[in-house]
Amino acid sequence: MIGERNSSDLRLSQKFWQINWTLVILIVVVASIGFAMLYSAANGNLSPWASKQMAVFGVGLVMMLTIALIDIRVWLRYAYVIYVLCVGLLVCVEFFGVERNFAQRWIDLKFLQLQPSEFMKVALVLVLARYFHRLNIEDIGRPHFLVIPLILVAIPVFFVHRQPDLGTALFLVICGGAMFFLAGVRIWKFVVVLSAAVIAVPVAWSFLLDYQKSRILTFLTPDRDPLGEGYHILQSKIALGSGGLFGRGFLQGTQSHLNFLPERQTDFIFTMLAEEFGLVGGLGLLSLYTLLILYGLSIALRCQSQFGRLLAMGVVVLFFLYAFINIAMVMGLVPVVGLPLPLISFGGTAMITVLAGFGFLICVSIHRDVRVGRHGDGS
Repeated sequence: MIGERNSSDLRLSQKFWQINWTLVILIVVVASIGFAMLYSAANGNLSPWASKQMAVFGVGLVMMLTIALIDIRVWLRYAYVIYVLCVGLLVCVEFFGVERNFAQRWIDLKFLQLQPSEFMKVALVLVLARYFHRLNIEDIGRPHFLVIPLILVAIPVFFVHRQPDLGTALFLVICGGAMFFLAGVRIWKFVVVLSAAVIAVPVAWSFLLDYQKSRILTFLTPDRDPLGEGYHILQSKIALGSGGLFGRGFLQGTQSHLNFLPERQTDFIFTMLAEEFGLVGGLGLLSLYTLLILYGLSIALRCQSQFGRLLAMGVVVLFFLYAFINIAMVMGLVPVVGLPLPLISFGGTAMITVLAGFGFLICVSIHRDVRVGRHGDGS
């Protein structure tokens, strides 16, 4: 018994040192930039945002490393269970959710406002990687094998859209579509679906809520209501432009500190960073994001199992979408959808979700040479 326990401890120790510590350091560096920006957003105070974000990050870091050290076959075996639990949380929002700004998206845990739709993003990647892992390329080419994964995507999209949260619902659709593409679904099927979606746009427009229609119209013509719906994006563009090449300096942003810039601690935090540190600061953050994405792609390409490759690529796509949509949103390239900037924006659930994703990515890196059977064994 003692020998078995020592052997087990050794294996765990080996896994610990196989963790990609360079990736972990990069994550800590990016999160530290977020802490600094939240400190600035509060006019030079750790409270109320930076201190809470650091505490959540500490918990999330421990969770990330724990996920990474667990055998990848365990995650494959329990992927459907995790998915069902996340769907269950979405159902709980229907009955016990807290309403804020005419949206019911959170479960109040007193110490944390839990947003299950965030967890669903990682759970969807995990369950689709699990499903496509058991199929060969011939199976993926047969339409009836795509019915189940379509249902797996449709269920959370339905509940998230009811909250209502059209932005996150579309995010899940895009993320699911990316997993289909990575699994090997033929391009012509995407063309058919996209063509049908374009044709259905006039019908879909009639089902949108008034505020959703207003956001789209504001995106197309932001000057139509500069003091109302267009205020957010116009102030964001002013702040981005006022930063210049090197920025106004830390704690010196006028748009943010004079309260012209709304939601500077969450949705528009990149705008505040660009105002204070300029184009150089913005490109610096984008460079760090690029390094994280490249590390993720490298891990995915080196993995021997289909499940690991799909899981790693799915996490990379998830992280890319977070960063791309948020930055494009504050620049006026896409409609305002309320999506946080990963590792930077204030938000406990979003931080935990991103770190969980990186936990799975590091798990794939550690277990890249492990044989993963179709049902989670080594066969």
